[in-house]
Amino acid sequence: MERTFAIIKPDAFAAGHAGKILSRIYEEGFTVVGLKKLYLSKIEAEGFYYVHRSRPFFGELTEFMSSGPCIVMVLQAEGAIKKWRDLMGATNPAEAAEGTLRRQFGSSVGENATHGSDAPDTAAFEIGYFFSGLELL
Repeated sequence: MERTFAIIKPDAFAAGHAGKILSRIYEEGFTVVGLKKLYLSKIEAEGFYYVHRSRPFFGELTEFMSSGPCIVMVLQAEGAIKKWRDLMGATNPAEAAEGTLRRQFGSSVGENATHGSDAPDTAAFEIGYFFSGLELL
């Protein structure tokens, strides 16, 4: 079994879509082994997205991610990283396939409802940023 990190972002949370997204996660066969509702500070968001600090969208991204509550999760399944990325869909909701979370709940490239790790090393960092080993059941 593989684990990946996932976020229900502030836009989806504010719009009342968190429950629908969680329902899809379970319907698609994931096990949720860690879950927290958080309100990230700007500094916490900057630490999480540090790999993008030199990119032009960094400020906008960290402002958005610290604009309201979100849900952070650790998901487990066979091939969890790819499976979660497939369920999320393309970064741009307009380009995401029908039936994906970003197509259904995202509104723009910046406010696209969900986040997911893109590789095992990224997942390890992202999981460790928000969860201790004792919190993963």
